[in-house]
Amino acid sequence: MFRYKPNLLEPPSLFTFQQKIQLELATNGKFCRLPFLFRARHYEGVLRLPRFKRVSPVAPIELTERDRDIIRLVHRHRFLRSHQISALLGGSEQQIVRRLQLLFHHGYLERPRSQLQYVERGGSQSIAYGLGNKGGALLRREFGITVNADEWSGKNNAVGRVYLEHALLVSEATVSLELACRKRGVQLLHEDQLELPQPFQWWVKIAGGTKLGVIPDAVFALEYTDQSGQMQQAHFFLEADRGTMPVVRKGLAQTSFFRKLLAYEATWVNKVHQRHLGIQRFRVLTVTTIPARVNTLLDACSQLQRGHGLFLFADKSVLEKDFFSPVWRNGKTGELSPLLDLPDLASSAVSSLFS
Repeated sequence: MFRYKPNLLEPPSLFTFQQKIQLELATNGKFCRLPFLFRARHYEGVLRLPRFKRVSPVAPIELTERDRDIIRLVHRHRFLRSHQISALLGGSEQQIVRRLQLLFHHGYLERPRSQLQYVERGGSQSIAYGLGNKGGALLRREFGITVNADEWSGKNNAVGRVYLEHALLVSEATVSLELACRKRGVQLLHEDQLELPQPFQWWVKIAGGTKLGVIPDAVFALEYTDQSGQMQQAHFFLEADRGTMPVVRKGLAQTSFFRKLLAYEATWVNKVHQRHLGIQRFRVLTVTTIPARVNTLLDACSQLQRGHGLFLFADKSVLEKDFFSPVWRNGKTGELSPLLDLPDLASSAVSSLFS
């Protein structure tokens, strides 16, 4: 009777046709080496694949509608972790992880290498994905989405750790918002579903003639029925603050969060949102790190001359709560406020991810 045992001195790896694998053949308590060729396979129930290096050959893939939804979701949010994709699509998380693995090894998705050190140290976060070149080509070919398909893999692999962590905080907020909208019967419209000027950015002049550019981390609209039964649409600009930017500086030549507040205030005062962006009204949501940082941002907001009520602030714990409950600190009073004027019981609304 034979018992196969892997060479435990060698790390687990992917086995392919052309790799000579040394197995130890155990018989009567004596071990000898046996050269053996075989396909990639499970060892003790686990398929070992490199996390950040594509392999060849790899199991063939026939794209499904769910695969296409995954690719479109990743493009919409820029970066998504596997558990976020599973939460948005539903179904078996294990099956989605397997499809993500195939989509990566076939070049439809990328795994940014800036997360490599964290993941290999045993971090608890699931792997983050960005769009790959083949994914960009698919979006352009099948959905008419304008993307530069030849650059996505390079762009998403080149992002640094700080940029990736900021982008993932943005996607955490937008995914939590989308899940909350489904529960509350609120229609969420992402930037790619809105008729907005592209690229979505603008310039304003503040007191003293200083010119500032504005690029929100995300923009979205919510359509809902208010407490009086009237249909409403509200636009929001999202700012993800990881606490790395100074809140206030001595001057406005350098970036600060207060400078962002001034730019949004000037946007509202000068009606730039109506005249140039086609938006009737807006509010600015800021998700930051800890409650103490929220207090600091509120202090900065109080220094504005006008428009304090435009701003709502919360720390990251809001991502695990109901977005539409009173969990947002109002920039005008500092009190807890809801995001919208919703009825107590909103009817559920089911809509397509990409309608």
